[in-house]
Amino acid sequence: MQYPAPISKLIEGFMKLPGIGPKTASRLAFHVLNMKEDDVLEFAKALVNAKRDLTHCSVCYYITDKDPCLICDDSQRDRSVICVVEDSKDVMALEKMQEYRGQYHVLHGAISPMDGIGPEDIRMAELIKRLQDDTIKEVMVATNPSIEGEATAMYLSRMIKPTGIRVTRLAHGLPVGGDLEYADEVTLSRAVEGRREL
Repeated sequence: MQYPAPISKLIEGFMKLPGIGPKTASRLAFHVLNMKEDDVLEFAKALVNAKRDLTHCSVCYYITDKDPCLICDDSQRDRSVICVVEDSKDVMALEKMQEYRGQYHVLHGAISPMDGIGPEDIRMAELIKRLQDDTIKEVMVATNPSIEGEATAMYLSRMIKPTGIRVTRLAHGLPVGGDLEYADEVTLSRAVEGRREL
């Protein structure tokens, strides 16, 4: 037996989210049906507003509702260090530990030849352009400790080292195959403290 079309479409919509399979999508859809109409409308409005009102910072490409973002606009941050991450979620993970006070650059992905993603498909060119600023002394590579993250880190190292800018990598306190957003503050703090040359 099939669900009515509106429920089926709602289930399909939830299944497009990462980590949501058919059973979880069904539970979420029926939960929404049991919510008050005002709450459903507020939830829908939040989804639409997030998609409409958010953009990427023109400097670091972090997700923001103001350009430049609050991090790039903060004059108290160390402008000589740029931390390179794969995704905006990684910026939030690093900011939670409240120890890193430099700038960021969000690549929006990682090099993955198997998936047809090369350096030209992520914000690599924009990073290289930012490095022409003489105030940059260090690039801290904080890509995920995955095959794609390591490939991206090595590519960045080869591109940046000839410029004389110091290239460091987060220490291996992070699990291989894990994502920055799931690491706790202590692990991230140790990883930043123990970063090494590439």
